[in-house]
Amino acid sequence: MEEKKLDINSIIGFALIFGILIFWFYQNQPTPEELEAQKAERAKVESQVIEEEPEVPQAVLPETKIDLQDSVAIADYKKAIGGFGFTSAKEGTTILENEVLFLEVSNKGGQIIEARMKKFVTFDSIPIYLVKDGNASFGINFSTRDNRVLDSKDLFFEPSMSKNGENQVLSMKAKVASNQYLEFRYEMKPAEYLVDYTIRSQGLSGVINDTQPINLNWKLRGIRHNKSIQYENRYTRLTYKHEEGKISKLSESGDDEEIENGVTWLSYRQHFFSSILATKTPFESANLSSKNLVEEENKIATTTKEFATVAPLQMAGGELSYNMNWYYGPTDIAVLSEYKELGLADSIPYGWGIFGWINRYVFTPFYGFLSSFLPFGIAIVVMTILVRLVMSPVTYKSYLSQAKMKVLKPEISELTEKYKDNAMKKQQETMKLYNKAGVSPMSGCVPALLQLPIFYALFMFFPTSFALRQKAFLWADDLSSYDTIAELPFTIPFYGDHVSLFPILASVAIFFYMMMTTGQNMQTQPGMPNMKFIMYLSPLMMLFFFNNYASGLSLYYFVSNLITIFIMLAIKKFILDEDKIHAQIQENKKKPKKENKFQRKMREMMDQAEQQKKNK
Repeated sequence: MEEKKLDINSIIGFALIFGILIFWFYQNQPTPEELEAQKAERAKVESQVIEEEPEVPQAVLPETKIDLQDSVAIADYKKAIGGFGFTSAKEGTTILENEVLFLEVSNKGGQIIEARMKKFVTFDSIPIYLVKDGNASFGINFSTRDNRVLDSKDLFFEPSMSKNGENQVLSMKAKVASNQYLEFRYEMKPAEYLVDYTIRSQGLSGVINDTQPINLNWKLRGIRHNKSIQYENRYTRLTYKHEEGKISKLSESGDDEEIENGVTWLSYRQHFFSSILATKTPFESANLSSKNLVEEENKIATTTKEFATVAPLQMAGGELSYNMNWYYGPTDIAVLSEYKELGLADSIPYGWGIFGWINRYVFTPFYGFLSSFLPFGIAIVVMTILVRLVMSPVTYKSYLSQAKMKVLKPEISELTEKYKDNAMKKQQETMKLYNKAGVSPMSGCVPALLQLPIFYALFMFFPTSFALRQKAFLWADDLSSYDTIAELPFTIPFYGDHVSLFPILASVAIFFYMMMTTGQNMQTQPGMPNMKFIMYLSPLMMLFFFNNYASGLSLYYFVSNLITIFIMLAIKKFILDEDKIHAQIQENKKKPKKENKFQRKMREMMDQAEQQKKNK
């Protein structure tokens, strides 16, 4: 009895799926040649910067910490900072807070030294901090007319609180005189994560040397918030908007650095939370860097990536004046969409091209609608059912193609046997058979391709959807992270130190789906890989791949494959009739088929090749 052959559509479909997964992991991995090219280009740009602008020396302050009880240390400090010694050296902090955000601003440097979310906690119930314990620094490096090089983070500022309607206003001033100062102004609105921020100077045209570079420096090390630091680090990334609306990102997996022009905002994204600096006056250029701090999974590691930005500031009329915004809050479309004029929603990693468009404008609002009245896990199940129903015509087309190929299989086998010693003739006669029967062996590829945008969009949606964060369903306590039914006393490479149940269920469903579409027995063709091995390997790869991914994603694939199996069974039992398909194919074979130009050209080429072979 002749064994069933592997269905080409299933092979193509799963090959495309794994191709997308592999592409997603490696799309940002440059080749050695590209790395060398990037290094050469960066060296070229940096050399140009050096030629155009003199190098900025480091601040001359001998220490960043001053013993305020030591009169000699204070005297040395005031001598080092010159005119800015007018401001008293007083340690202290000022609190800005509303219903959702807590900020602590230090007199030293006038910068934010603590930023805490009030409504969110980490996986182990600790409040979410974006800035804490010196993980971030912000300052302006500049030269003075008396040849001093200072950094605002080393200067003391004088705080002053006031109100602007319901808004809290904090003015931090580093003074040279009572009416000459460098000011950092914060204005916090009620119940908002966005804080207005102004950098300006008054009366410093004769103090700051505008012939030397004035650089803004912002650094931050991402604080761990998630159960898996490696998983969190995968979605921790520096994203920025530049050059009239372009959105770009630094590498998500390795160290990276870029010099960009016209930057309007910078997002230090830490998976589900972001620290963003936006400016209404674009930075003419900005040196952006990202350093990966995570090499492997580690339960005690506390930081993910280290981000840094250096951007030159320009004086206008002898003074500094930059209107900016700080955003410390969730990377949530519902919140970031409130600031349309800044375009901060573009910092969310929806995916690229049409995939990102589907994710942002279809799945995100659709799931938001469902979860507004359904439990979050049930909303995933309902969304999956509706997506599969919408895609059922594509499934039908794919299965119809399989049925037609199955009907033609005996005739194809006859041709294979008849021309077993002449591969070219066999191919020629097989194509004639397909043409007469009105069957295309590639017709199953189109349905698979149509599903790719849906697949990739959902692949990006579940791990990055803020709506799923810390939402429980069944045994999973967080649909945005992996579920755990057992902890392992050891770590399995590529799998992890735990067992997740949803990936197991998804892999089992995939296995049965492949069994349905490929058959119990498969014949391996000469020169082809062992298809039975591939059938068993694919679910195993899925099991390893999804064990550390969002449980919501595994839930989707489990339900999706179950529904697909039921749809295919329904099509087979109630819709398609193989006898009718066979009769239709026979009728098609009787009808004269008009060749198009491509088909005629291919036939002529094959005939010529066959004739040349006979002549030899």
